[in-house]
Amino acid sequence: MLIKSFSAALCGVEAYVVEVEVDIGGGLPAYIVVGLPDASIRESQQRVKAALKNCGYDFPSRKVIVNLAPADRRKEGSAFDLPIALGHLAFLGVVDPAGFRDFLVLGELALDGRLKPVKGVLSTAILAKAGGYRGIVVPKDNEREAALVDGLEVYGLSNLVQVVELLTEPGRVAPSVWALDEILTAPFSDVDFREVKGQFHVKRALEVAAAGGHNILLIGPPGSGKTMLARRLPSILPDMTFEEMIGVTQVYSAAGYLRGQGAVVRRPFRAPHHTISDAGLIGGGMIPRPGEVSLAHHGVLFLDELPEFNRKVLEGLRQPVEDGQVTIARAAMTATFPSSFMLVAAMNP
Repeated sequence: MLIKSFSAALCGVEAYVVEVEVDIGGGLPAYIVVGLPDASIRESQQRVKAALKNCGYDFPSRKVIVNLAPADRRKEGSAFDLPIALGHLAFLGVVDPAGFRDFLVLGELALDGRLKPVKGVLSTAILAKAGGYRGIVVPKDNEREAALVDGLEVYGLSNLVQVVELLTEPGRVAPSVWALDEILTAPFSDVDFREVKGQFHVKRALEVAAAGGHNILLIGPPGSGKTMLARRLPSILPDMTFEEMIGVTQVYSAAGYLRGQGAVVRRPFRAPHHTISDAGLIGGGMIPRPGEVSLAHHGVLFLDELPEFNRKVLEGLRQPVEDGQVTIARAAMTATFPSSFMLVAAMNP
């Protein structure tokens, strides 16, 4: 029996639809995943099996083949646990396969059936709306970022039992409702530009740089306040627009750095150590991930002790600074990440 559901994977910060096909039939019991999965996807068998049993459902002792299409693109992460589990539940007759064809589904399963947060939910929600899907089913911890997309039904659920309830008794589970004001509440900031006393010429230079979005280099002896001034620069930058918040939140969601936040509402400040690698600063990996230049998008990238950075790392800043984006090319895929930031550097004389 073949059951199909729809999920999503990331290429850079953009999402694309992944068809999760689960075929359960005769033959020796086996669990095979195809479609260029990584280790975390191949290990889904144990999570799905334990989650189904601990929620009171059987795990069929049959030959199971899971195909993630398109099969020529590498996939990573644990977000396919939930759609794979839905395929098993449909085979058991617990849910109707037609009930989840209008949804994009993603979520990691704990062994007791809880849904754990995953990366890239905001990009998936944007994809769902653009693709004409009715809604999106995500873990409870991810519902606020998905709710940033207007006109889309967002179901933030806590466990596998609630997902079954949504599909068998749709009227009993209502979509999540969040006001933008609740999601876009700015956290308290413990640094402020007004805390700097004196240094009027440096503060004037930083104000000019902030007003025009210029890069700036601070040169001075140790203890003169270069780092203190740089850390307080975001407090005098203009507030982000909603579109800028969406762009920054997409990057942080793709990197897995939201940590329960609904959105990034303050301009980011990134200060990597001078021992950072070029992949850590610019981005990289077999499946490309955003680096510090992308995490500083619409914010400030601060390089303290500039001469101590590796020359290869500094040379890699050319494209991000000039183009406002960086393209990472690998054998498996090519991904483009946004990187429009203010570069602030500091050094001793």
